[in-house]
Amino acid sequence: MPSKEPVMSAFERKRLENIAQNNAILGEISTTAEKIIPQPKPPKPKRSSTPRTKREPIQREPPRPTRQSSRLAGLKPDADPELLKRKAEVDAEAEAQQVKAKKMRVDEDLKLGDIQVEGRKWEAGLDGLAGLKGLSRGAQPGLRTFTDEDVKETTDKVLKELRLRMSSLKLYEKWSVQDIKIVPQRVYSMGFHPTEEKPIIFAGDKEGAMGVFDASQEPPKVEDDEEEEIERPDPIISAFKTHSRTISAFHFSPVDANAVFSGSYDSSIRKLDLDKGISIQVYAPADPNEDLAISAIDMPTNDPNMILFSTLFGSLGRHDLRTKPSAADIWHLTDHKIGGFTLHPRHPHLVATASLDRTFKIWDLRKITKGESGHTPALLGTHESRLSVSHASWSAAGHVATASYDDTIKIYSFPDAGKWTPGEELDEKAMTPVRKIPHNNQTGRWVTILKPQWQRNPQDGIHKFVIGNMNRFVDVFAASGEQLAQLDGEGITAVPAVAVFHPTKDWVAGGSASGKLSLWM
Repeated sequence: MPSKEPVMSAFERKRLENIAQNNAILGEISTTAEKIIPQPKPPKPKRSSTPRTKREPIQREPPRPTRQSSRLAGLKPDADPELLKRKAEVDAEAEAQQVKAKKMRVDEDLKLGDIQVEGRKWEAGLDGLAGLKGLSRGAQPGLRTFTDEDVKETTDKVLKELRLRMSSLKLYEKWSVQDIKIVPQRVYSMGFHPTEEKPIIFAGDKEGAMGVFDASQEPPKVEDDEEEEIERPDPIISAFKTHSRTISAFHFSPVDANAVFSGSYDSSIRKLDLDKGISIQVYAPADPNEDLAISAIDMPTNDPNMILFSTLFGSLGRHDLRTKPSAADIWHLTDHKIGGFTLHPRHPHLVATASLDRTFKIWDLRKITKGESGHTPALLGTHESRLSVSHASWSAAGHVATASYDDTIKIYSFPDAGKWTPGEELDEKAMTPVRKIPHNNQTGRWVTILKPQWQRNPQDGIHKFVIGNMNRFVDVFAASGEQLAQLDGEGITAVPAVAVFHPTKDWVAGGSASGKLSLWM
């Protein structure tokens, strides 16, 4: 009898299908990348320059002895008390050195393949970036403060249409919120890549990990087996340890789709090159032991070589990316923490700061003045709140939205900001908010501070911002102060405190203390 051909097992058939599916995805990624990545310009001829002087390496202390038990150290229980005391001191000092070393920033370039975060959720690593080239006090969970009835009762036709459109945004359905753990620890910062081809979200966590999620991916098809419980595969998420401490802010280059900037409490600003898969330190103090924790970063729309940053020590810095990483103009603005700042998108010489000293202030970079604390940009105006102000966010139309611990969102309007002369002082009337919105901003210890974030270049021309809601929603407001929507969905079990708009599309993302991502589109 002729021999029968071996029957292919279900496992082997599934393996071959997965291989074919992966090859198809890689082909689609390459095609998309060619469409959205501009072709690099030919390099300019290099100019002859003087050789750089080699800096002397920093002398570091030799490693301290690690902690060990008295038995391993050869000490008997009845040993000399002074000897035991000395051992305890050595152990304590060694442990302190280990904690300090863990929080020290890394100055050299980091290859993403070497700093991948461990864990099954983020095992995609560099493969997850393949398609990105070129791109609790008073909280009442579930209690809505803006309902469908508010939309129905809206009499203004334009406002009602806008409310209906924003309220129609749906929670991402390809995976549940509980499955999209974008970073291991609490989310502190988020940002959408500006590409309109697909939603790509970046998140930074408490311990310096950066997570990246491409929401355009499709869940792999799973065969329905009635005898076995189906385990749904996790989404492809990449995460990398780019900083040694909290990532406080993201910013995307206005000219280079491959460049993603991040600021951190480890006192550094790094540039992630999506094309090369490398993270480069572009700014850090010259002294590696200097603590200059960065709270926010921004870039002028008219100068892609400049990056500005605020610190937890009350200073504002400006760094030219073409100079050495330690070079920067540092201006001391206040003795208190600056929680956030932004540049006016159309007039980037105007800076809005929010501080623990309870003030929102506007500064003018065109005029640098000398005061008691040294040189600073000219102060144009100040508005003081009852409690600390967490963030001050400029819109392209000249509005500033602030959130403060007096449980309000304040909206200020400066439509003539482009006509201000250098150093022009603003009177009390000009600095008075045009709208105060009651809003619970009492985040407590375990929830990231709520900050309003504007849509930078809305396609519909209507300026609006988002902010997390302590009742586990994300609120959407217009520049007039009218609430447009309150976004929610099934599976949101923590406050999506860090909320951001896509720069142009009506896509909204929120990140929680559990590292989970909520996405509305």
